[in-house]
Amino acid sequence: MIDKDTVIGVLQTVMDPELMLSIWDLGLIYNLTVSDEKISIDMTLTTPLCPYGPAIIEEVKQKLSSLAKEVIVELVFEPPWQPSEEVKMSLGIF
Repeated sequence: MIDKDTVIGVLQTVMDPELMLSIWDLGLIYNLTVSDEKISIDMTLTTPLCPYGPAIIEEVKQKLSSLAKEVIVELVFEPPWQPSEEVKMSLGIF
């Protein structure tokens, strides 16, 4: 069985190329389900018009494909992404 902490560790290596923080740390992952051979993720982007969205999703799928036979990434925009206080501090937003 796939370990959820291992999946999270992989997601922490996928960086938003503009903000230089991981998609996990940014809070872009809304739901993560791990089963025997499948990983399902609901994720969002910092903005619906993010030009890096397709590349980020492809990187997630590519990196997780070594852990599971099937990787499903569902892009959602509800609720809209809001940075946490920690992310705001990291980005210098007050």
